[in-house]
Amino acid sequence: AETDEERIEHLIRIRDLQAQKPNGAYGFLAFIPWPFQSTGTRLEREMNIPGRINTQDYLRMIAVSRIMLPNVPNIQASWLTVGISAGLTALYAGANDLGSIMIEENVVSAAGATHVMDERGMQDAIRRAGFIPRRRNQKYEDEG
Repeated sequence: AETDEERIEHLIRIRDLQAQKPNGAYGFLAFIPWPFQSTGTRLEREMNIPGRINTQDYLRMIAVSRIMLPNVPNIQASWLTVGISAGLTALYAGANDLGSIMIEENVVSAAGATHVMDERGMQDAIRRAGFIPRRRNQKYEDEG
């Protein structure tokens, strides 16, 4: 598992690299701090690496990412890996995006993520949390 120091070093490198992008270039449109998923993997079996992080650590990473990356416009919460409740709480910790609805997802689900939601369910959850859902494209352009 990575240390807190390694996480901060990673954020500093992203921030510094983003600062070097040419004017007019997209650069990093978003940072998505996905928690490592090892459930059912060789890493979990052979190296005893835990399959989940706790919600408090995840929310702290979201908040620190927002503070450390002022030049990256979007911080995405990974509701798929942490669940919708933690994902919605991450909106209050500095995330401004919940990502997308997965039509077919096989990577993180194979490593233990079991959260699913359709478009209407996500929009309703966002409203219940006190936010206004918006549809966007991959360039983070508003689509309504």
